Amino acid sequence: MRESRHKTGTTFYCFSPGIMVATFVIEIALVIYVLARYKMTITTRLIAAILFCLALFQLAEYNVCGQAVGTDAWSRAGFAAISLLPALGIHLLQVISGRGWAGLKWIAYGSAGTWVATLAFVGQAFNPHVCGGNYIIFHLTGQLGGIFYVYYYFWLIATMLLAAYFARTAVKHNQRALYLLILGYSVFFVPTIIINRLSPGTSAGIPSIMCGFALLYALILAFAILPRLKVPARKEK
Repeated sequence: MRESRHKTGTTFYCFSPGIMVATFVIEIALVIYVLARYKMTITTRLIAAILFCLALFQLAEYNVCGQAVGTDAWSRAGFAAISLLPALGIHLLQVISGRGWAGLKWIAYGSAGTWVATLAFVGQAFNPHVCGGNYIIFHLTGQLGGIFYVYYYFWLIATMLLAAYFARTAVKHNQRALYLLILGYSVFFVPTIIINRLSPGTSAGIPSIMCGFALLYALILAFAILPRLKVPARKEK
């Protein structure tokens, strides 16, 4: 991570457009790998969906940076993709643990669907969005930005706490998968908080910074969590 100083303070630049493309390619490759390697179970679908949403956000922010045609549409698509991630995470947690109130995931999907609809169809949801330094700065209008981050952090923290709680009594391979899920969340959640604390000016770039670090989460999902859940490989009879 390199650092640059301006009159307003210290700004941290973490990801370049080139890295956005590379991250997109890796995450799409992981989607293909997961779908080709494992039989189509609910776990496979959920992990593939999470990976695809991460990849779509990277593609969207690259197109925003590249001033592609339909920049506003790309911004909306990218934000819609990451709005689904908390609900997919809660659902995956419940599948891994086999525990938890079934209605919780539907509340999560309902709140995610509300955000997707808002970001897709409310004409004034976004203020100008720009490529600021090496990450995308998104501005949601009015109080939407603050509400969105409350929504996002609530589900992230809830998933981590529930994973820790369920892991205490889980069978061995599921226990390890739950701890890895906590680790996966931590590798993008904690660095983003640290960067934001060191440089408060990065707050508008949190989705971009978080999804950059989430490449590590994607690798943990594909190569650490999924193998431990004993999902049958496609080659197995």
